[in-house]
Amino acid sequence: QVQLVESGGGLVQAGGSLTLSCAASGSIFSIHAMGWYRQAPEKQRELVATITSGGTTNYADSVKDRFTISRANAKNTVILQMNSLKPEDTAVYYCYAERVVVRTTADVYDYWGQGTQVTVSS
Repeated sequence: QVQLVESGGGLVQAGGSLTLSCAASGSIFSIHAMGWYRQAPEKQRELVATITSGGTTNYADSVKDRFTISRANAKNTVILQMNSLKPEDTAVYYCYAERVVVRTTADVYDYWGQGTQVTVSS
């Protein structure tokens, strides 16, 4: 069993900063990529940023130059530093782990966290 636990969401004024953290725990042999998606009310879930185990990053155009994703492979943890936040960044942010190899079975799965609310006031 693998779990993703997120923390760091909250309420912030426009122009402020927040840091989201996500830790994967359980019977994990390896994780190919970790990242963050978000879903605003009445909108589809969208990519925010991802990072592979090798350090390759990918960002949505809307967050480039404002958000930074980093990863501690040994701790199966991913961090999203969000700066210069805008009201349109308001959403539930979901942690995502792609191609998780389960240590005990060698099965491969993708996992989602439960989500954390980020609200940016104008």
